Amino acid sequence: MADIEFPKNDVTITSIIIKSTIALVLGLLVFMLPTPDNLTPEGHRLLALLTTVVILWVTEAVPIGVTALLAGAGLILFNIQSPQGAWAPFASPAVMFVLMIIMFGVVLNEVGLANRLMYYLIKFAGTRIKRLSLILAVGCTISSSIFHDATITVIMVFAFVPVFMSMGLKPGMGHRLPMFFFMLIPLASSAGGFGTLLGGGRNPLAIEILQKFSQGSVSIGFMEYILIQFPICIITAVATWAVLWMLFRPKEKELVGIELADPGPMTGAEKGVLIVFVITFILWFMGDLTGWHYSVPAAMALLGFCAPGWISFRTICDKFPWESWIVFGAGVSLGVSMLSSGAGRFLAEAFLPILDGRSTFVVYYGFGFFGSFLSSLMSNSAAVALMLPITLPMAELMEMSPQSVAMMAPMTTSFIMLVIGCPPTIIAYSTGYFTQKDFIKVAVPWCLILLLVCTLSMMFYWPLIGFVK
Repeated sequence: MADIEFPKNDVTITSIIIKSTIALVLGLLVFMLPTPDNLTPEGHRLLALLTTVVILWVTEAVPIGVTALLAGAGLILFNIQSPQGAWAPFASPAVMFVLMIIMFGVVLNEVGLANRLMYYLIKFAGTRIKRLSLILAVGCTISSSIFHDATITVIMVFAFVPVFMSMGLKPGMGHRLPMFFFMLIPLASSAGGFGTLLGGGRNPLAIEILQKFSQGSVSIGFMEYILIQFPICIITAVATWAVLWMLFRPKEKELVGIELADPGPMTGAEKGVLIVFVITFILWFMGDLTGWHYSVPAAMALLGFCAPGWISFRTICDKFPWESWIVFGAGVSLGVSMLSSGAGRFLAEAFLPILDGRSTFVVYYGFGFFGSFLSSLMSNSAAVALMLPITLPMAELMEMSPQSVAMMAPMTTSFIMLVIGCPPTIIAYSTGYFTQKDFIKVAVPWCLILLLVCTLSMMFYWPLIGFVK
């Protein structure tokens, strides 16, 4: 046995060395390039560091949590950020909100609500995978246009985990069926976040930037926003399902061997947790009135779960996927650095002028691709805040509608290509059912196709309702 195992270890070590060397060499090559006049030295160093980090993440040469911590350390080592500036985003409001949302998933699973939800979902949609997955995709997208996409993802992901476990499909075994569902859920949820102003912070932010740009002459109300965006949101739901069905269709036709008996009457713990969830959703909806960040009701909810003894906080911590949360923190930290160092603006100024003089289709698609690219490296709100101050003046110079460019920003930043791009993908990744390489093989073509679908939808639907002349 020893003679067989050693070569395997040697191959693993060799693979790690090769992948790490490639990442370091490419990062060094970027660093050795002359610094452009419109790029700060800090921004140049950040792009070099980002090259190395992204390659290490994608190849998974070392554990991704270790790479995430190295990203934070690299920001300090190469004088891109102060220690405070590098590590503070790991505990930013967005990151802490994701931490608590993933904890919600642990709670759902432990008290039995996830099993109950799955029972009723399968009772309604059936066990045929094609029908179930289509209903799931549309449901996640529509729900995420009202609720936070991370909330919908954590509910559905943790509802499906016991199903696949009962089928003997455990994490890390490379089974295609759970991979299909656990990539469909976050991508469908992310694709719905632009549907209404409630779907995410990027939506009201885009309206605010447009109002400032137009000096208050252009305003888009709550219902008008829904008319403009929500029908396209339905199209992205079906398109997301269709793309994943074509690219990653499981060989199974039906869920078999699942053990989902009627859960019977709700237990006291289930009732209590459900009541706390409902109150939390109400508080999220009242955010404009209370002025509270999403993380405040989330923290209160955890108190509501643990104080009555429905679940212990130790159990939550023991079963929490800490590595995935650390990776998201690193993504936010790198995104903040992209803004503060000027690296993001440099990329925008280098890429977007290429679109000058092109057809409307090419400009829309180009703007959209850049938004998706940025959103893959930082929060979608940060991507919108970075791109609109550049694309809106460009649109005016090209005699394009600034309103259309503003409204496409929250839409296209919903489509990401890396696991670190948004909370839903981090939540799904935390289950351990797919690798980053698995995700990229699906997410990149999904993103490119969804951008095409949205571009065509904007060009045909928006003039139809009189939004763009």
